Amino acid sequence: IILRSINAGDAGTSGMLVFSSGSSSSGNSGALIVGTGAATVGRGGMMLLSVGSGTSGAGGSLQGSAGRSTVNTGGAVSLVSGEGTATSSGMISIQSLNAGLDGSSGMLVFSSGSSSSGNSGALELGTGTATDGRSGMILLNVGSGTSGAGGSLQGYAGRSTVNTGGAISVASGEGTVTSSGMIILRSINSGDAGTSGMLVFSSGSTSSGNS
Repeated sequence: IILRSINAGDAGTSGMLVFSSGSSSSGNSGALIVGTGAATVGRGGMMLLSVGSGTSGAGGSLQGSAGRSTVNTGGAVSLVSGEGTATSSGMISIQSLNAGLDGSSGMLVFSSGSSSSGNSGALELGTGTATDGRSGMILLNVGSGTSGAGGSLQGYAGRSTVNTGGAISVASGEGTVTSSGMIILRSINSGDAGTSGMLVFSSGSTSSGNS
């Protein structure tokens, strides 16, 4: 089954496709389900959402947003890879594509929204537990460059205007049978015409009271 709008002429745009349920004055609005069928012998069908390329202006955007609620919590957005009952579960890859010759690659932003009354949302990065094997690794890595200083890796705790600022805690993993994990803070070796990086451990200054 093919649903599409026909190509536009020289001075127009192709027609828009709208898949939407109607509004409701009493009760829930209708759901919209897009999916492929299951396969008993073979792979499940693929779903592809793709924005076409253009030759002027910025590329077309691909956006998805959950529903807004005026009386309760807003709708959730859940992105889950496929289960592998016999082997591994599927991978989720979120990345910006490589830049052209005169630009930079796109920025990735993972952030919770602000709050005018109450706490802002938390941001959690973690791996699952393993019952027979090692738990997954978390890697934060800044890519290399060929001009200027290397990119920085920064982390800041929250600022408070009425109470103590947020804390930063780095703890190694517990070893319930043997040793706990090691923590290493170091600067990398320098090149032939430089010095290795400096390590600074310092408390901040204070205008009233002890530092």
